[in-house]
Amino acid sequence: MLMPFISRLDKLYWAISSKRLSAALFKHRVLAGAEHRFVLDPAFQTIVDIGANRGQFALAARHWAPNARVISFEPLSAPARIFRSVFTEDDKIVLHEAAIGPQPQRCRMHVSARDDSSSLLPICDLQSEIFPGTAEASTTEVHVAPLDAFVKPDEIRGPAMLKLDVQGYEYEALCGCESLLRRFDFVYCECSYVELYSGQKLAADIITWLSDRGFLLKGMFNPAYDAKGQAVQADFLFARGAS
Repeated sequence: MLMPFISRLDKLYWAISSKRLSAALFKHRVLAGAEHRFVLDPAFQTIVDIGANRGQFALAARHWAPNARVISFEPLSAPARIFRSVFTEDDKIVLHEAAIGPQPQRCRMHVSARDDSSSLLPICDLQSEIFPGTAEASTTEVHVAPLDAFVKPDEIRGPAMLKLDVQGYEYEALCGCESLLRRFDFVYCECSYVELYSGQKLAADIITWLSDRGFLLKGMFNPAYDAKGQAVQADFLFARGAS
């Protein structure tokens, strides 16, 4: 499809335009998530990055919000190991090898053939139909706990953003962040319009949940479409007290 191709070219352009981003690409094969630059404010002081994978979003955050301390979460050991190698000398990055959810527990992770599509929910056939190569390849157990098990309230200095990219587990992850939600000014969350992971809450559920807690939808970015041109998912930006 044309749009993913253009998006990748855009990311490659930004990667080769920056010494740090190009080093991450050529040394560690991690391509910075430049498509997120429009929501990354240089004024940010804290970014909590849930679903960090190999550091794609964290690289973008350190480039376009250079003053922010980034607290990342990635439950799978293989991408977490690459993440650490990318940021080995960066004292503004913290990585916790865990997932965020409503309560402390060990949970089964459904590991995709493309690890950035792995989920704590079973992967539906529709996911691998729309995004080939993302079917389940294996399972493993991972540590899950609420955000406040890792982060103290005073560690979240404003302006602050909570970012979630957790492949269908957004609702549960947000519930795991609820005790600290008032510390954030923005929530940036991937949401789906169709069920790609079994039992996932859809975009309307996430919008309602955040609205009930004072976060209103401000914008939508990076939409993905199926072969028929139907919107499948996008990144949603919410602002606390926005009108």
